[in-house]
Amino acid sequence: MALFRTTLPSRHAFPAASPHAIGSSPPPPRTRGADWPLRPPVSPSPSDAAMAAATEQAAAAEEPDAGAAAALSELTALLRPSSPAAAEAAEAALALSGSASGRALLAEHPAALAALSALAASASRGSRPALAALVNASSEPAALEPLLAAVPSLVALLPSCGAACGVLANLSRAAAAAPRVLRALGPAPEAPLLRALSAARPPAELGALLCNLSQAPEGRQALLEPTGRIVRRLLALLRCPDTGLRRGALGALRNCCFQHEHHERLLGPELDALPSLLLPLAGPEELPEEEMEQLPLDLQYLPPEHRREEEPEIRKMLLETLMLLAATKAGRAHLRSHGCYLVLRGLHAWETRPEVLSACHKLIQVLIGDEPRAGLENLLEVAVPEELEQRLRRLDQEEEEQWRKEQEQQGTAG
Repeated sequence: MALFRTTLPSRHAFPAASPHAIGSSPPPPRTRGADWPLRPPVSPSPSDAAMAAATEQAAAAEEPDAGAAAALSELTALLRPSSPAAAEAAEAALALSGSASGRALLAEHPAALAALSALAASASRGSRPALAALVNASSEPAALEPLLAAVPSLVALLPSCGAACGVLANLSRAAAAAPRVLRALGPAPEAPLLRALSAARPPAELGALLCNLSQAPEGRQALLEPTGRIVRRLLALLRCPDTGLRRGALGALRNCCFQHEHHERLLGPELDALPSLLLPLAGPEELPEEEMEQLPLDLQYLPPEHRREEEPEIRKMLLETLMLLAATKAGRAHLRSHGCYLVLRGLHAWETRPEVLSACHKLIQVLIGDEPRAGLENLLEVAVPEELEQRLRRLDQEEEEQWRKEQEQQGTAG
């Protein structure tokens, strides 16, 4: 019996959106997940008296002395939606949230966060900068407790507001926090999530939110709701042009595949997830007719202009998702009988990134190798000693590094 020398992928979340001060440029995306920093709006003219006063209070609040709390309290009073200076105060709070010390100060003052949340949920001129300040402040772990109370007001903004999704995504990035954010969404959390997914152009931050919520078993159950509408929408988003939204939707699907009891439904005619997962990995290469007929209809006779997924990290996540679906005997049989190996063979010949090649090679091993012995058919239920798992991961890293060096040598020789 062939030994599958690999470890199954683990669940992951998106990191917090990186806050930045007014006028700075957003940071580059990280390897795992993505950043969604909000570009703060242009501040009103500093000659305005209310803006000048609010800015002065924000500057005083950032000073590390006893007067900081008092200055922030004064600023908080101006953040009431009924305040004539609410918009200017929100701009000042946004400027304050652009520094690490300012974010920490905001996170430690529940009253300020509550005032920003109320202003963000209003239809006033200050709602946009208030939301931007909350995106920045929510990246602080200390902001979780006070902002959980504001989740219901943010839910109402979900269908089209990317900043609201960004706040919720930041709050739910820790595995322990994801269930609490999910419960704060209401007794039927799938309802607002489905409403947001059904928007004509879902915001990119929604992908991060769904991926983070899917860390928790409750989150995966919500996404795998009985109608299948959420999963179908996530599968459709794998073809959307926004890279962040594609990555987030795939991250949620990937985490959902840890629920092996849903594999039959995911691969069956009700949801038919396999063609959507294979299409971004397939190329326009011609195949013999007998091989072409093994593929799902959506993958047969692709046009010459069809291109594989351009992001290496997303290609790797697609392969990891397929690896999870191949964890059960029925899943492996389904992948084999629907031409998965043919797609992987073409991808392996085309791919140049070592980390993607490694993931592709592992999945091919699983599909062409001997079946595990009785009692070990479900790889997600096989207990692997931690020492062995660490050793396998180390070997995987060494293998990827070796492939990377070989690619560099070939490039130099060419």
